[in-house]
Amino acid sequence: MEDEIDIIIEGTKEAMGNALKHLEKQLVNIRAGKASPSMVGSVMVDYYGSPTPLSQVANVSTPDGMTISIQPWEKQMIPEIERGIHLANIGFNPMNNGESVIINVPPLTEERRRELAKQAKAAAEEAKIGVRNDRKVANHDLKGLDISEDLKKSLEDDIQEMTDAHIKKIDEILAKKEKEIMTV
Repeated sequence: MEDEIDIIIEGTKEAMGNALKHLEKQLVNIRAGKASPSMVGSVMVDYYGSPTPLSQVANVSTPDGMTISIQPWEKQMIPEIERGIHLANIGFNPMNNGESVIINVPPLTEERRRELAKQAKAAAEEAKIGVRNDRKVANHDLKGLDISEDLKKSLEDDIQEMTDAHIKKIDEILAKKEKEIMTV
């Protein structure tokens, strides 16, 4: 019986932790005005006939806060990298200087910042829903166990505390991201 309870609690903790990780991955993709190599993370390049992530055919760096520099390992890949950026439809216009591909990241407008903040809020709300669903599943699993009502109530309280802690963490992550987005 003790093992089943531990499995439910640990599984719930892991599922809630995964919701946080997923949120953090989603928020990385929401750009906050500063250039970042992750902005071109979704770009696929045709590398000798097979689609390959950009990071596997070039070195991606940010020499300053408004520029992404893509230095291919093979010069003949420059046109393919430019094509990949256009096809990824991420809103950037790549420039080719013969040696590398440079992307100037334009500063965000106030309207665009608000849109990005809304996207971040929506992602955070999804994460909260996931955490609450994990709580619901755990409580349902506990109801199926043959244990005393007092122990059940105590375990439900523990799961609620875990839920509250994860939702608080989601709110902290969101506040940090919103501040990052709205900072000019």
